[in-house]
Amino acid sequence: MNASEPDSSSPYVREFILQGFSCEWKIQVLLFSLFMTTYTLTVTGNGAIVCAVLCDQRLRTPMYIFLGNFSFLEIWYVSSTGPKMLINFLSEKKTISFAGCFLQFYFFFSLGGSECFLLTAMAFDRYLAICRPLHYPNIMTKNFCSKLVITSWICGFVLFVTPIALMSQMPFCGPYVIDHIVCDPGPLFALICSSAPRTQLLCYTLSSLVIFGNISVILSSYALVLIAVLHMPSATGRHKAFSTCGFHLAVVSLFYGSLMVMYVSPSLGHSAGMQKVATLFYAMVTPLFNPLIYSLRNKEIKAALRKIVGSLNIA
Repeated sequence: MNASEPDSSSPYVREFILQGFSCEWKIQVLLFSLFMTTYTLTVTGNGAIVCAVLCDQRLRTPMYIFLGNFSFLEIWYVSSTGPKMLINFLSEKKTISFAGCFLQFYFFFSLGGSECFLLTAMAFDRYLAICRPLHYPNIMTKNFCSKLVITSWICGFVLFVTPIALMSQMPFCGPYVIDHIVCDPGPLFALICSSAPRTQLLCYTLSSLVIFGNISVILSSYALVLIAVLHMPSATGRHKAFSTCGFHLAVVSLFYGSLMVMYVSPSLGHSAGMQKVATLFYAMVTPLFNPLIYSLRNKEIKAALRKIVGSLNIA
């Protein structure tokens, strides 16, 4: 079956067409150059943080274990959609196989879900460190930290198995054109031949639970942190705590804000252009900010990176 046949319908679809941005070739090349640079910097920056945490024994504390795992997660998150997106900027056909589309859908959502849970674990870690400093070493042990990290990964990869599996079994109608830059549930639901309200409700309910459940814990943690910081006698301590938590909240706001617009309020009927821009933002741009905001401003991380670079020069 040809993916370009206009009015065909069959449960057996070989490929979809990711329409992407409909613009001139020069603009497509410009977008490719821009996001190729973004992707390269994202992978390099987050990879550097992972190497720093792995190579420096002084960074084997819970806070840096979370940061290292978060950076590792970001590499996979941006790589779940980035390479195919970049290829399609310069491709005329812009096709993706049926299996490839649903694998991209699964990994994009699973890694995004894991990121939500890991951000919550990081917020909980900061809450304990600032609000319960005397109990922090006994509660946030390396063993407990590892359990939080593993749980974050497992929860993200388990939650969306059922709705994605149900969607993949449904019949799709031609011309199999996904008006998006990635395989996203909204455009995919629009291609299903029959109505699927239960599957659609399940997908958006899970998205809402993951987003609102985690953001509630994060905001509660930082509200308690803010109260504790305001009661600190030391101005230096207040500044350090506000700096760390403020930048964390900035990234959380950017990431969760775009997610809420896209997946929690589908009934608002966002335009295809807005969906594509929002997806580009949280799929490609936000992961670039994370190493800069979370770690590369950190003296310990920068010292570890200088040590790695110095050992490479000596070798």
